[in-house]
Amino acid sequence: MDKDLNLIFQALGDGTRREILMMLLEDDMAVTDVAEPFEISLAAISKHLIILSKAGLIKQEKRGRVKWCQLDPNAMKVASIWMEGFGQFENVDLDALELFLKKELS
Repeated sequence: MDKDLNLIFQALGDGTRREILMMLLEDDMAVTDVAEPFEISLAAISKHLIILSKAGLIKQEKRGRVKWCQLDPNAMKVASIWMEGFGQFENVDLDALELFLKKELS
């Protein structure tokens, strides 16, 4: 479990990856659509997506010739359960987390 948590928190430690997760909260997206709002190369976005995928935060699948990304909230649940162990965190409300991240990233 420690390895999983390390991957999750490392993935969440980057602002671009957090923005990608916020985008995927809305709906599944093609990789090219994920890359569109960023001023970095498609190759750089692909690296971010690989990190998110290895952390279990997203799933990627090929549909025809297009690679799609989908949010996988199970990894966030693992992190949430771990944080609850500190007692200072009540149940982490993922909706509240989304609002917080939107506010912080704006």
